[in-house]
Amino acid sequence: MAFSGILKDADIAAAIQACQAPESFSYKDFFVKAGLAAKAVDDVKKAFYVIDQDKSGFIEEEELKLFLQNFSASARALTDAETKAFLKAGDADGDGAIGVDGNQSHDTDVNTDLTDLSFLMILSKIKTL
Repeated sequence: MAFSGILKDADIAAAIQACQAPESFSYKDFFVKAGLAAKAVDDVKKAFYVIDQDKSGFIEEEELKLFLQNFSASARALTDAETKAFLKAGDADGDGAIGVDGNQSHDTDVNTDLTDLSFLMILSKIKTL
Protein backbone atom coordinates (compact mmCIF):
# COMPACT_ATOMS: atom_id res chain seq x y z
CA MET A 1 0.00 0.00 0.00
CA ALA A 2 1.25 3.47 -0.92
CA PHE A 3 0.56 4.90 2.53
CA SER A 4 2.11 2.03 4.49
CA GLY A 5 4.05 3.42 7.41
CA ILE A 6 2.29 6.78 7.13
CA LEU A 7 -1.39 6.01 7.78
CA LYS A 8 -3.27 3.10 9.35
CA ASP A 9 -5.30 0.91 7.00
CA ALA A 10 -8.30 1.01 9.35
CA ASP A 11 -8.26 4.83 9.40
CA ILE A 12 -8.09 4.99 5.61
CA ALA A 13 -10.97 2.52 5.30
CA ALA A 14 -13.10 4.57 7.71
CA ALA A 15 -12.34 7.79 5.84
CA ILE A 16 -13.23 6.22 2.47
CA GLN A 17 -16.43 4.72 3.92
CA ALA A 18 -17.52 8.12 5.23
CA CYS A 19 -17.51 9.68 1.77
CA GLN A 20 -18.82 6.90 -0.48
CA ALA A 21 -21.82 8.85 -1.67
CA PRO A 22 -21.32 11.51 -4.36
CA GLU A 23 -21.10 15.04 -2.93
CA SER A 24 -20.27 13.70 0.55
CA PHE A 25 -16.50 14.33 0.41
CA SER A 26 -15.09 16.92 2.78
CA TYR A 27 -11.31 17.26 2.65
CA LYS A 28 -11.34 18.43 6.27
CA ASP A 29 -13.25 15.37 7.48
CA PHE A 30 -11.24 13.02 5.28
CA PHE A 31 -7.86 14.30 6.51
CA VAL A 32 -8.97 13.95 10.13
CA LYS A 33 -10.51 10.47 9.71
CA ALA A 34 -7.58 9.14 7.68
CA GLY A 35 -5.18 10.41 10.34
CA LEU A 36 -3.34 12.77 8.02
CA ALA A 37 -4.28 15.90 9.96
CA ALA A 38 -2.38 14.61 13.01
CA LYS A 39 0.80 13.71 11.13
CA ALA A 40 4.16 15.46 11.21
CA VAL A 41 5.20 17.62 8.26
CA ASP A 42 7.53 14.92 6.86
CA ASP A 43 4.70 12.37 6.76
CA VAL A 44 2.37 14.87 5.11
CA LYS A 45 4.99 15.55 2.45
CA LYS A 46 5.33 11.80 1.83
CA ALA A 47 1.56 11.61 1.35
CA PHE A 48 1.66 14.59 -1.01
CA TYR A 49 4.21 12.87 -3.24
CA VAL A 50 2.05 9.72 -3.41
CA ILE A 51 -0.92 11.83 -4.55
CA ASP A 52 1.22 13.78 -7.04
CA GLN A 53 0.92 11.02 -9.65
CA ASP A 54 2.78 12.82 -12.45
CA LYS A 55 5.60 13.83 -10.06
CA SER A 56 5.37 17.47 -11.16
CA GLY A 57 5.67 18.77 -7.61
CA PHE A 58 2.05 19.91 -7.75
CA ILE A 59 -1.34 18.26 -7.42
CA GLU A 60 -3.44 19.40 -10.36
CA GLU A 61 -7.21 19.19 -10.78
CA GLU A 62 -7.16 15.81 -12.57
CA GLU A 63 -5.05 14.31 -9.77
CA LEU A 64 -7.45 15.73 -7.17
CA LYS A 65 -10.40 14.16 -8.98
CA LEU A 66 -8.77 10.75 -8.34
CA PHE A 67 -7.67 11.69 -4.81
CA LEU A 68 -9.61 8.93 -3.02
CA GLN A 69 -8.25 6.27 -5.36
CA ASN A 70 -4.76 6.97 -4.03
CA PHE A 71 -6.00 5.58 -0.73
CA SER A 72 -8.12 2.73 -2.11
CA ALA A 73 -8.19 1.56 -5.73
CA SER A 74 -11.89 0.78 -5.43
CA ALA A 75 -12.82 4.26 -4.15
CA ARG A 76 -14.89 6.57 -6.30
CA ALA A 77 -13.62 9.61 -8.16
CA LEU A 78 -14.55 12.97 -6.68
CA THR A 79 -17.35 14.84 -8.41
CA ASP A 80 -16.50 18.01 -10.30
CA ALA A 81 -17.96 20.12 -7.47
CA GLU A 82 -15.97 18.25 -4.80
CA THR A 83 -12.78 18.53 -6.85
CA LYS A 84 -13.23 22.26 -7.41
CA ALA A 85 -13.94 22.89 -3.70
CA PHE A 86 -10.83 20.91 -2.72
CA LEU A 87 -8.70 22.75 -5.27
CA LYS A 88 -10.05 26.11 -4.13
CA ALA A 89 -9.00 25.31 -0.55
CA GLY A 90 -5.37 24.83 -1.57
CA ASP A 91 -4.88 27.02 -4.64
CA ALA A 92 -4.88 30.61 -3.43
CA ASP A 93 -2.93 31.90 -6.45
CA GLY A 94 -5.38 30.41 -8.95
CA ASP A 95 -2.81 28.50 -11.01
CA GLY A 96 -4.89 25.31 -10.94
CA ALA A 97 -2.53 23.34 -8.70
CA ILE A 98 -1.66 22.72 -5.07
CA GLY A 99 2.02 22.76 -4.09
CA VAL A 100 3.44 20.84 -1.16
CA ASP A 101 4.57 23.83 0.87
CA GLY A 102 3.40 26.93 -0.95
CA ASN A 103 6.87 28.16 -1.88
CA GLN A 104 6.52 27.77 -5.62
CA SER A 105 4.10 28.86 -8.28
CA HIS A 106 2.96 26.20 -10.72
CA ASP A 107 3.23 28.67 -13.62
CA THR A 108 6.70 30.04 -12.98
CA ASP A 109 8.33 27.43 -10.73
CA VAL A 110 9.91 30.20 -8.65
CA ASN A 111 9.34 31.42 -5.10
CA THR A 112 6.16 33.45 -4.77
CA ASP A 113 6.19 34.26 -1.07
CA LEU A 114 3.55 31.69 -0.13
CA THR A 115 0.86 32.81 -2.55
CA ASP A 116 -0.25 29.19 -3.05
CA LEU A 117 -2.04 28.05 0.10
CA SER A 118 -0.59 24.52 -0.32
CA PHE A 119 -1.21 21.05 0.94
CA LEU A 120 0.57 21.72 4.25
CA MET A 121 -1.41 24.87 4.86
CA ILE A 122 -4.70 23.05 4.19
CA LEU A 123 -3.75 20.70 6.99
CA SER A 124 -2.71 23.51 9.30
CA LYS A 125 -6.17 25.07 8.81
CA ILE A 126 -7.76 21.77 9.80
CA LYS A 127 -5.59 21.42 12.89
CA THR A 128 -6.74 24.80 14.18
CA LEU A 129 -10.46 23.93 13.97
